[in-house]
Amino acid sequence: MRILHTSDWHIGRSFHGHSTVDALRGVLTALTDQVRDHGVDVVVVAGDVFDSAAPAAACYTLLTDALAALSDAGARVVVTSGNHDSAARLGFQAALLRDGIRIVTDPATVGTPITFDDEHGPVHFYGIPFLEPVLVRHRWPDVPLRSQRAVMEHAMGLVRADLEMRGGRSVVIAHCFAAGVEATAGVEREIRQGSLDVVPVSVFDGVDYAALGHIHGRQTLAPGIRYAGAPLHYSFGEGDKPRGSWLVDLDARGLGGVAWLDLPVPRRLVTIRGPLDELLADPAHADLVDAWVCAQYTDATPQREPMRRLQARFPHCATVMHLPDRVAEGDGLTYARRVRQAQARSHADLVDAFLQHVRAGEGASEREAQLIADVIDERTLAEARA
Repeated sequence: MRILHTSDWHIGRSFHGHSTVDALRGVLTALTDQVRDHGVDVVVVAGDVFDSAAPAAACYTLLTDALAALSDAGARVVVTSGNHDSAARLGFQAALLRDGIRIVTDPATVGTPITFDDEHGPVHFYGIPFLEPVLVRHRWPDVPLRSQRAVMEHAMGLVRADLEMRGGRSVVIAHCFAAGVEATAGVEREIRQGSLDVVPVSVFDGVDYAALGHIHGRQTLAPGIRYAGAPLHYSFGEGDKPRGSWLVDLDARGLGGVAWLDLPVPRRLVTIRGPLDELLADPAHADLVDAWVCAQYTDATPQREPMRRLQARFPHCATVMHLPDRVAEGDGLTYARRVRQAQARSHADLVDAFLQHVRAGEGASEREAQLIADVIDERTLAEARA
């Protein structure tokens, strides 16, 4: 049996204020082409189908179109809910879907497989929707469920018990943070170091393949335990990570092989860094006109209208950051102390003290000092005439 593993579509998520619906539609069309071109039997979507619990109407349309296209391409589809999804909204139409498309959102179904057969016999697909401990404790009141780890251990215990009774090959579809994931792999945005609810990889022992979601970059934790990542880049931190899906083959004995299939990147993400004038003029950046750009300018002081000026060269500049190469060490002086010291000298020194205070120790440049002197001279002359 040939399986395509994808996850974290995040339908409806914006990218720095820009809609990603059209870009995602194109990528999911390419995913459908993968299904057709490689003779995929089953597509599994491991959670975070939507980006929010209350997606807009256009998001439902995209999901419906994508699922129908995958089915028309010849695949059966199993979808589970993630932490971003509203299980009720994602699963409300599950009973109305065409044959071969199954959406798993109900914790009561954990341990009950969706079974498809091939020439070697049955393959059991165990969907585990995202299980928030506080929301599922009442379902298993005799089990202490205080963490994601405890919930997943219990869920996989139900899976293994059912699999022991049925026999055959098996695939688990789950949405969680598994131990061993690299911190730079495109970590889902709600995860923060120091508060990770980590699930040990050993929890998934006993199944032929674990199709995981929640991490936005592809990861291989074991030959049969993998993250496919998101099909789109949703942050500049993911910009250099490939987008795609895992093509999984099960033979008569279990896991036969896994291959990576690249998906197209609608618009590449690039981070550029340097002085603002250099970013605006350097011919090395000429090929970034069609890219999403994160510009980090390193001038000692903030520059005027950097976003407007950068977008004149890079129409898709999405964010601008002022990150000076050098930050002057503070001298410990308050603004009042600076003023008192400057007043003992001249008006120009007073203005320079103000600039140093608001520009992290950067006083007037040579050109600025000349402008300040000219303004002071004009004011002095006007006062003398009066």
